[in-house]
Amino acid sequence: MSYGLLLLRVVVGATMFSHGAQKLFGWFGGHGLRGTAGFFESLGWRMPLALAFLAGLAETGGVAFAVGLLTPLAALGIAIVLLNAILVVHWKNGFFNGDGGIEFPLALATVAVAVAAAGPGRFSIDRLIGWDDNISGVWWGVGVLGAALAVAFVTVAVLRNRPVMREQPAA
Repeated sequence: MSYGLLLLRVVVGATMFSHGAQKLFGWFGGHGLRGTAGFFESLGWRMPLALAFLAGLAETGGVAFAVGLLTPLAALGIAIVLLNAILVVHWKNGFFNGDGGIEFPLALATVAVAVAAAGPGRFSIDRLIGWDDNISGVWWGVGVLGAALAVAFVTVAVLRNRPVMREQPAA
């Protein structure tokens, strides 16, 4: 089980870190903070620069997830970002990733929540410093899922401009 958790943490953590590095630093073909803020603005977000920074910061927290440090907190950051992406970008495209749907972000968010529930495993910094007994169990997974859903829905409701409904010309 520990090897499986390590593999999940490293692959998902590295994936999330690379996306965060794209947002924050323009690495790996990304557009950097200003470019990401422009994209966020085009999606109707208020305070796009601040939200681009927070999204990039949560995603670069994939490093903490990968090494198993403060695992529930890292999982929470990952889940929040991915749920926001699902709600704002992917939901309207259906399920399959090939159509821009929710498949990929849903899989990554699910891994984050599942690792929070299972705990970081034997090969983690949390275990090395003796924290893993306090941060494992199904309630951590439930807490991460519940908090991520709440934050994502509040973020979308409060920090996103409502689409402008334009009047249709009279026929």
